[in-house]
Amino acid sequence: MDGSGWLAERFEENRTHLRSVAYRMLGSPSEAEDAVQEAWLKVSRANAGGVENLGGWLTTVVARVCLDMLRSRKSRREDPLDARAPEPAAGDRAGIDPERDALQAESVGLAMLVVLERLAPAERVAFVLHDMFDLPFDEIAPILGRSPEAARQLASRARRRVRSGDPVPDTAFTRRREVIEAYIAAARGGDFEALLAVLDPDIVMRADSAAVQMGAPQEVRGPAAVFDFFKTRSQGAKLALVDGVPGAAWAQGGRPRVVFGFTIAGGKIVAIDLIADPARLGELDVEILETT
Repeated sequence: MDGSGWLAERFEENRTHLRSVAYRMLGSPSEAEDAVQEAWLKVSRANAGGVENLGGWLTTVVARVCLDMLRSRKSRREDPLDARAPEPAAGDRAGIDPERDALQAESVGLAMLVVLERLAPAERVAFVLHDMFDLPFDEIAPILGRSPEAARQLASRARRRVRSGDPVPDTAFTRRREVIEAYIAAARGGDFEALLAVLDPDIVMRADSAAVQMGAPQEVRGPAAVFDFFKTRSQGAKLALVDGVPGAAWAQGGRPRVVFGFTIAGGKIVAIDLIADPARLGELDVEILETT
């Protein structure tokens, strides 16, 4: 097997772990997948022949990609609320305990993600890599462009903010709910112009494997495609609280079957994730707000 084939195999072996790292930094399954793909493009062009700890190196590459995405998000004033179910974390790699990863995945719910979203990008990266994945500060420091001591201080500051459990500001909660309500009303009413007012031009909607089996496309892009899907297939979706955060859900027999997770930036919906996997739905506290 040539070097590129070997590297591709090693990357795939680490993909679940890398997606788990990216998810904790970004809080969105779709963005996490984008980050992992971007990391692969960078890795595939690099010379990994002399890398001793390949898993650690891949983690740092993904972390740098996520840091850039977080900084870009801050510059766009992205809404920090994003209803997401925890992603599984497992893998087979040196120095990483798959069982510990799985326990970490179960412990990181929406409430934690909401708090993490309120951290500065460097704080979040330092905290996630050290406290969740045990990366030493001398490896975190180059990612942040800081000294190991500065990285330690960033993680410590983030840890204090996480432990304080600051509540989600009422203004952010209200703004998010208003955007989602406007989206549902426009789609139901067939008002494409109103929908354009709340959808980002580059919006992407992705469905998990369970949602695909129910008839949803794996991915659609652009306001027209998202509008068409919601108008023809998701008329039953209703405003809901997902782990206390505004979102949407489609229920059958009084039980949520599909949860709609929204990523909102600058008052626009930039991504929608359809979550239908029963195991993931079982981890969520879903309260339907609409009664009709």
